Amino acid sequence: MTYETWQPLFIGMVVSILLLNVVQWVTFRERIYGLYTLYMLAWLMYFVFRVPEIRDLLGLTSTDWNFARVCAPMLAYLVYFSFTDAFIGLQKRLPGLYRLLHYARLCIIAYCLLQFWICYLAEGTYPRTYNIAHDVIRVAMIGLAVYAIYKIIKLNDVIARYFVVGSAFLLLGATLAMILTFLDAGSDDIVYFWQAPITPMQIGIILELICFSLGLGYRQRQAAIRTAVLEQKIERQQEKHERKQLEAELAVQQLRQEMSEVQMRALQSQLNPHFLFNSLNSLSSLIVDEPAKAEQFVDEMASVYRYILQTHDFELTTLSRELNFIHSYLHLLQTRYGRGITYTIEVAADFLNDQLPPLTLQLLIENAVKHNIVSSDEPLKIYISTTEYGWLIVRNNLQRKSIDRVKSTKKGLLNILTKYKMLGQPTPTVQETADEFIVTLPLIR
Repeated sequence: MTYETWQPLFIGMVVSILLLNVVQWVTFRERIYGLYTLYMLAWLMYFVFRVPEIRDLLGLTSTDWNFARVCAPMLAYLVYFSFTDAFIGLQKRLPGLYRLLHYARLCIIAYCLLQFWICYLAEGTYPRTYNIAHDVIRVAMIGLAVYAIYKIIKLNDVIARYFVVGSAFLLLGATLAMILTFLDAGSDDIVYFWQAPITPMQIGIILELICFSLGLGYRQRQAAIRTAVLEQKIERQQEKHERKQLEAELAVQQLRQEMSEVQMRALQSQLNPHFLFNSLNSLSSLIVDEPAKAEQFVDEMASVYRYILQTHDFELTTLSRELNFIHSYLHLLQTRYGRGITYTIEVAADFLNDQLPPLTLQLLIENAVKHNIVSSDEPLKIYISTTEYGWLIVRNNLQRKSIDRVKSTKKGLLNILTKYKMLGQPTPTVQETADEFIVTLPLIR
């Protein structure tokens, strides 16, 4: 194969790899593919300018070509340093080498400025100074490449190996090209491509680009695997979250079921035979002695049980409805105990439409009657009032029975606290002093 045939074939191979990389750059939109594209473009510019016909077409002078001949590879090396960092994570994994390459960039920029001065501004030192500077920078780049390969090969991973092998091909080709240039091998009679001093460097570049492309493909596959693993982890996390959410919903349902059971137990205690028996006894005595009061007693008793049954399935009722119910309930108690029980209700009209769990006041009053003396001599006094901040206060004077035959289970208070907890409302407070028992409840707007 002649050199005239090899030269466009080499350029065509580089262009093919370049186009493939551009497709990957558009697909993945990663910075590393952009750097790789710039790297190949720098080498393409260098080798295209080596074609005499191209130089003549562009109107380049010999001085222009000499400047491009030494600076185009330096431009490729500048991009190569950034590509190295993006390819193997040099800044994090080998910070010392990363700093060295940073200084090498500064040296390359200074070298290009020097060559510009030599080619366009200096007089009398060209071409000797030009060649000396060119040879020194090439030797320095070879030494830097050997050291970088030595450091990177210690990373001992697949991507680093691809990079090391590719860089070694370029290093070997550049070294052979430099040696052949020094020896002027075949410079007078170049026919076949292997006779040209630049051919080893061109072969090294092709092999380097193949290794880099394979390394980028492997890197992309690894990234796809990591993405797939991450997506699986996210899916598992979502499944765990959904499972926890379902468990939370089941827990809420269970709490609601327990709440219903508590309400049922409260309802059963309110409809217990003892209370019904006492009410019927009171009614029986009234029928004989005071028929008119008996009729009113029946109406109030019906009102009480109607409210209890109607509100069983509701979480909230208005304070107004609850107070109407309490009037009926207290009427039954006063019919039974007479002057042994008194009550005072001082509720601001602004809070009558506020809400609270149904039967809350009944449970508190029943609790007061159950555990305190109720007699004409020592009447049980019940006070129901509101604060300016929308809290309901239920208190009674404390006069404990000397022998309390009813053991306190605190189910009434537990019922109330459980309802407020289920509704996500502030917890009611229970306070007992030497003279009073006080329960403070938040009203719900």
